[in-house]
Amino acid sequence: MPRGKAAMDQAVAMKQDMDLSPYRVFDDKQWSRLRADTPMTLSASEVTQLQGLNDPMSMDQVEKIYLPLSRLLAFYAESTFGLHRATQKFLNAKGGKIPFIIGVAGSVSVGKSTTSRVLRELLARWPASPKVDLITTDGFLHPNSVLEQEGLMGKKGFPESFDRPRLLKFLSDIKAGKRYVKAPVYSHFYYDVMPGHTVTVDKPDILIVEGLNVLQTRELPKDGRAVPFVSDFFDFSVYIDADEQLLEDWYVERFMRLRETAFRDPSSYFHRYSRIDDAEALETALRIWREINLLNLRENILPTRPRADLILTKDRSHRIAKVALRKV
Repeated sequence: MPRGKAAMDQAVAMKQDMDLSPYRVFDDKQWSRLRADTPMTLSASEVTQLQGLNDPMSMDQVEKIYLPLSRLLAFYAESTFGLHRATQKFLNAKGGKIPFIIGVAGSVSVGKSTTSRVLRELLARWPASPKVDLITTDGFLHPNSVLEQEGLMGKKGFPESFDRPRLLKFLSDIKAGKRYVKAPVYSHFYYDVMPGHTVTVDKPDILIVEGLNVLQTRELPKDGRAVPFVSDFFDFSVYIDADEQLLEDWYVERFMRLRETAFRDPSSYFHRYSRIDDAEALETALRIWREINLLNLRENILPTRPRADLILTKDRSHRIAKVALRKV
């Protein structure tokens, strides 16, 4: 086959794949135009306070990416609330407003926490001043004592390391409009669930649920039984994406920075890593990334990307370079 024809056939095949994609893809300039007249409600100092360690966030990114997303979520939330009201009217049932739940997924070190915090602040400043809460699924990890007993410490963050029934019960209670629903608290400093510590979520208008595996499914039972997934409770979901090599670089950079800060505290679970030399620390960070986090990404997290309503793809500078929105 002539080389020119092969290239042409490849181009046609790629175009067909794009046509069949369930997503509409935008670069940052195209997406930023969808902000319309959505006002900026965060100051530069507030944006700086919201960013995480080794996860920079700029006013430019908030304006170009997160303000259009806030506008989109306003449309989705209002439509969802309207659907709930219509359903209650059809059933002749009385009930309060059902919370709008947003899931935020992605790899370790990709910046889920910063994105979730920025979204929380923007959504809470909508004209209606909704009550917006944020929960991370880290609190629903099994305690270290259980993971050690089950031989799962090397798979912390994998689906099997979470107390899934407890997480599902929490989300079910939130969706049912129950008051004072408690969630466990996780400490990255102590690298464990904190016994006796909880955070209370009380009838939010919007709840953001951030976690590694929140879009993950599991094998369906052959008898057709209803098996709930965490994502069944979501009204909208976001996956934050980046190249594997970037994720590795960001993880290692954060690990090395923590050696100079939090790890120096003798109470820190990772204090021992502050007492080794740089070469050994680098080797340790790479080993943890490749044996645990990269494996979890490839086996459990990345396969859930196509289930998201929105995919935010980052470049090396943590800037969102591409936005993919699922076609309605």
